[in-house]
Amino acid sequence: MSNPIIVIPARMASTRLPGKPLADIAGLPMIVQVWARAREAGLGRVVVAAAESEIADAVRAAGGEAVLTDPDLPSGSDRIWAALGMVDPEGRHDVIVNVQGDLPTLDPKLIRTAAEALAASGADISTLAAEIKVEEERTNPNVVKAVIAFREGQKAGRGLYFTRVTAPSGEGPHYHHIGLYAYTRAALARFVALPPSPLEKREKLEQLRALEAGMSVEVALVDTVPLGVDTPADLEKARAALSKRT
Repeated sequence: MSNPIIVIPARMASTRLPGKPLADIAGLPMIVQVWARAREAGLGRVVVAAAESEIADAVRAAGGEAVLTDPDLPSGSDRIWAALGMVDPEGRHDVIVNVQGDLPTLDPKLIRTAAEALAASGADISTLAAEIKVEEERTNPNVVKAVIAFREGQKAGRGLYFTRVTAPSGEGPHYHHIGLYAYTRAALARFVALPPSPLEKREKLEQLRALEAGMSVEVALVDTVPLGVDTPADLEKARAALSKRT
């Protein structure tokens, strides 16, 4: 991991919380709070890949770096790849960390964990998971489960599958997938060039495209699931959490 870059994709369109990147949280737009958490990870350069100019303007006003990407791009991964071509056409950054733009309370240590897992494993992609402790989350289709082949004595292993159903069966823990990724540059280039795969379309989980293409996904186990802001109730939780920091 010689020269990583963190890229945060963000767009205004949200059915449950319109305009959420600019929602005020402790006196700052949410996207600026996410940018700040990414900076706190201490990995290096942080860029926001914005679909709209108002997002980019908010980040730049806070002293951050942002680029405008095509609002019609189909996914955050595509938005990241487009931004990377603008900010680093020479290919200096060899590791790309994808931090979702709706994680304002994200522990910066999780960003570092994802990047370190990629470097340690030699995988194409790395991501995170946490053990499910709340019983109803095991059957909640909105909680994506990671099926992981852990290496003996380690809190990391190979990602075998990701699914919305309860898996695997039988006695034992289940793991909540956390949608934060690190890619080698070559892996990201390959990934965005692939068409959506059958299982990806069936489960509505983009990471299955990588598995179906034979790419390796390392999953590191962490202790907490970050709060994703998708609803007004989530926004209030984030405001309460970050108000304690100020």
